[in-house]
Amino acid sequence: MGGTLFAALAAYSGCAAARLYLDRTGRREEDCLGGRVRLKSLWNEGAAFSLPIPAEVLPLASSAALALLWTRRRRCPLGTGLILGGGLSNLQERLTEGRVYDYIQFPRAPEPLDRYVFNLADLCVFTGGALCLWRERRGGKAAP
Repeated sequence: MGGTLFAALAAYSGCAAARLYLDRTGRREEDCLGGRVRLKSLWNEGAAFSLPIPAEVLPLASSAALALLWTRRRRCPLGTGLILGGGLSNLQERLTEGRVYDYIQFPRAPEPLDRYVFNLADLCVFTGGALCLWRERRGGKAAP
């Protein structure tokens, strides 16, 4: 359980620090890493990938998903921690701001991913999910 909590705390803290650093008024688009990454600030009031989920349902659905995920943390402690930290960061922001601050775009990614703007929390959730899927495919055993 310690590894899961540590990963969740690290992900949550990193997301909060990135948001504080990047959420500056007057910030314009900025290309980084030879145009592979673009910092593009925007507030997202909807669900990921513009899924048609009503805004008032998102916090409740997120809370339920995170609670369910916690019960399965022994199967993939690090991946679960990343998902929990990123998910809690987005949930906290949605509850306090009513929207989520996104700021990372990958303009050279394959379509349609090249048009979406993400945040560090989204990347933590994606990485944690990929890690858990990879562990399952490799036949990972549950922690004692």
